[in-house]
Amino acid sequence: MFHEVVDEQATAAKSADAESADAEATDVTAATLRAAFEETVREAAAETGRETIREETDLNASSVDAAFDGDADGLTVADGAAVLALRDDRDADAIVAELRDHLLIGMTTAVLDVDSIASAIEADLTGQEVQQALEGRAAMTLAELAEIAAVIERRKR
Repeated sequence: MFHEVVDEQATAAKSADAESADAEATDVTAATLRAAFEETVREAAAETGRETIREETDLNASSVDAAFDGDADGLTVADGAAVLALRDDRDADAIVAELRDHLLIGMTTAVLDVDSIASAIEADLTGQEVQQALEGRAAMTLAELAEIAAVIERRKR
């Protein structure tokens, strides 16, 4: 789900590249991805409903509010996936696993390591913390995901 949002944004940026001489102006950015993630979760929350989310997930009240507000800082990838899973009748763990696979394959394609990503993002994460987030050993917010995914996508180009 989230990796599909990244792919859509990358495809749009490539199309814009073909029409523009300024490739930097058409790069996939963290802000663009963040807005797309927020909108995706906000739409899924609205379609699913607050009561259903409360009853069928383990999300706390602030995470439910963050989903409805589209707050990328207040929502982890796992919590966002739980909301998307309800709407799309999928397994939240599978959504997160697909995302991790997509990020790791992107890192391989872009020839990036976690330290390079950590130095290229604004989030205050070390290389070790980026690795832990990518492996699922530490929580990652949607805002951090947007930054990490943007670095990978820009480097792949």
